[in-house]
Amino acid sequence: MDRCVVLVDAGYLLGAAASLLAGEPARSRITVDHSALIHGLRDLAEADTERPLLRIYWFDGAPDRVPQPEHRRLRVMPRVTVRLGALTRSDGRWAQKGVDAAMHAELTELARNRACSDVVLVTGDGDLLPGLMSAKEHGVAVHLWAVQAADGDYNQSEDLVAEADERRVLDRVWITRAVRARELTGVCAPAPVPRPEIAAILSAPLPESALADSAERAAESAACNGAPPAPADDAPDTTPAPAAPAKGVPTPKDLAGLRAPGQQPAAHPVNATLRWSSDKGWIDRSGQGALGEPPESASLPTLAQLTSAEQRWADREEDITTVGGDPFEVGQVFARRWMERLPETGHVQKLSGLYPRIPHRIDGELLRYAARFGLLAHKDDQIDEHDRYAIRAGFWREIDVRTATEHAPAGEQSGPEGIRGGRTP
Repeated sequence: MDRCVVLVDAGYLLGAAASLLAGEPARSRITVDHSALIHGLRDLAEADTERPLLRIYWFDGAPDRVPQPEHRRLRVMPRVTVRLGALTRSDGRWAQKGVDAAMHAELTELARNRACSDVVLVTGDGDLLPGLMSAKEHGVAVHLWAVQAADGDYNQSEDLVAEADERRVLDRVWITRAVRARELTGVCAPAPVPRPEIAAILSAPLPESALADSAERAAESAACNGAPPAPADDAPDTTPAPAAPAKGVPTPKDLAGLRAPGQQPAAHPVNATLRWSSDKGWIDRSGQGALGEPPESASLPTLAQLTSAEQRWADREEDITTVGGDPFEVGQVFARRWMERLPETGHVQKLSGLYPRIPHRIDGELLRYAARFGLLAHKDDQIDEHDRYAIRAGFWREIDVRTATEHAPAGEQSGPEGIRGGRTP
């Protein structure tokens, strides 16, 4: 068949591009416009081979072969097929398993079935040499493409280069049409985008009960170390006031102890439990159902209950094509869908009264939704703590903006930060 096929080893292509643009092969050092990259590969392949494109095969690794956000976007593009191998961690480094074997099998199968007349290989791995030679024996012309090496030398197997029918080097100019070096601060972490909503949660004052517990622990520690006891209440205090203890991220227990002005600290019943974002304070499970939720939060519907099969399909399409992996954006998208599908506006008022905690059923659904976007960071299937704050802050930001826009008078709508009334935990 007079058609061309492109086989892309994504690990080689993006790793070599990172070396060229950022000085090291870590793919985290670059940002990729996959749509522009695919269109560039297609146009160049058709120009080089003078054949119409049949298909682009994108070979990459993923943990447990679960598609990541970039794979979900790629596989819905026209004429693109994604093949995933495993991504495993060994000696502190990630390594692909099964990608070379999948490329070899696809190459030989295409040649054996005469599905194309020309094959473009974007790879540097010498393990593909037997497949390349087999394709040539079946009458297929093999075009080998390389990414310009950072040191000016080859970054491909010499045997592979020697056996190819045609060669091309994708230079820096071509690469930078779709790939950019990521701006970094420090060694390897991108500069975080400031989020006032997250700052408001993290800067929330600890409750008096938590500060008292901290003082007790400090006194016990001092006693164990032989320090003199604290002076009695009626004794004059001549010691300088200690510096306020450094506060980290408030725990669910800390947040449960927070109280509004004029209210007493929330007391917890015996045998009660506290669950993150489930409801205000402690939860007495007796008479409150299997999840231990009070009626005001238990009556709130989940997004799954509000979503039809057609909407679920449309949501997946939107997730693949337009929603990025930013945790804050993920929280906003979830909140927007939930609010748009609510049958009663009263549910929003109920939810607002629970701020900053999201009812447990909805919060669990939110985090499961966020996990689709690769936010698990490949460690014990847990979302990073800062990402969890960002997801929930995005959720509340969208709730605030939409309720302010819909219900507040024109002069009272939310400001540029999107926080109504200076809301803080």
